[in-house]
Amino acid sequence: MNFISIHKSILALAILGVVSCKPNIDVTGPKKGSADFNRYIAIGNSLTAGYADGGLYLDGQKNSYPEMIAAQIKMVGGGSFATPFFPAAQSNGSGYLKLTGLTDGVPTIVPETSNLAIRGQVDGSNLYTRFAGDIENFGVPGIKLIHANVVGYGRLNSYFERLLTDVTVNTRTYLDFATAKPWTFFSLWLGNNDILGYASAGAAADAPTPKATFSSAYQAVVTKLVSTGAKGVVATIPDVTNTAYFRTVTLKSLLTAVNATQAGALIKEIYIQPGSGPVRSATAEDLFTLPLSAANLIGSAPNGIPYGLHPANPVESRFVLDKNEVTTVNDYIQSYNTTIKIIAEANNLAIMDAYSLLNEYASGKSANGIPISAAFIQGNLFSLDGIHLSQLGYAITANGFIEAINAKYGSTIPIVDVSKYHGVKLP
Repeated sequence: MNFISIHKSILALAILGVVSCKPNIDVTGPKKGSADFNRYIAIGNSLTAGYADGGLYLDGQKNSYPEMIAAQIKMVGGGSFATPFFPAAQSNGSGYLKLTGLTDGVPTIVPETSNLAIRGQVDGSNLYTRFAGDIENFGVPGIKLIHANVVGYGRLNSYFERLLTDVTVNTRTYLDFATAKPWTFFSLWLGNNDILGYASAGAAADAPTPKATFSSAYQAVVTKLVSTGAKGVVATIPDVTNTAYFRTVTLKSLLTAVNATQAGALIKEIYIQPGSGPVRSATAEDLFTLPLSAANLIGSAPNGIPYGLHPANPVESRFVLDKNEVTTVNDYIQSYNTTIKIIAEANNLAIMDAYSLLNEYASGKSANGIPISAAFIQGNLFSLDGIHLSQLGYAITANGFIEAINAKYGSTIPIVDVSKYHGVKLP
């Protein structure tokens, strides 16, 4: 269309607007559809709690995806929403990692140790300042799906213990605690930790939850949540292998770093101890963990044999998810996600496909003009621990939930403005 045609079209629209008797303006605003958002509760783990940068702290709690969802559904009848915030004087909570410098692409990351909410220790585990008050965000870092109905689970998890009393810590299950008061809508994002511990430890600890056990546990949780007739939204489990935790330290980056400090022969192999079988040379299909970089072990030789550069001193299994273990992790995730979708569909619940959503952004995408990827620090999606999301990542996730809710229940909840949230906080 040329300039004259554009001009005529604009003029015609203007004239139609003038001569129209009754402009058709929609003033109804956002709609709730068929769901009741009067009391929304969020069931989940560290992702639900707002955990980031290797810790739970007040700023992360305030910018969790349930807090974002709750703010949006207030426009369609949502009620008050309470998260068990750490007190302002102890705003750094459990402590967390912070970026203090970035020199020639090399980050300086240190732990935050001031203003913590630690009230003591038991058997080497921190006890956190207790919270007493109303709660709608029941995110508990570290909880697995299979822990939801374990009596006395508070004795095993300090993040849950801080929500209980000395009396109830031995008697309450997580699910009973979260459903002690009536609810009208819920989000459910449990199951990540049933595979994450195995993967993040290089398959050297914490076996995955058996698939049949996962299925029966998920059914039990959903049955409880829908027992009152409440509607809700569930989320699938993300692809843990497509995070900054596993995509930052690569075979190529290790060889490049080693050869930059070498004089003479070019080093072409990094040796690893796979989960099973003999020591072998690493391939691009093997995934190194982010902690390997912080450990600064490659090439060190206190025993005279350079670490990772000789088959007699390979990279330990805990620092690498070998290609067979990657296959195992992905197999469990796919099985868990199939279970989640089948049970959700059987109960007529909305489904937020976190696996697809986060993979889409991890591979490289922009949101409101902000470039996003799985790249460590610069990618904006993941926080400094490489696994948990940044504030921007949580905003993207919140929108995924909202869009799934709108599609299922005919609501028109406005999405979150992701440009209000940051990736890794730069020094």
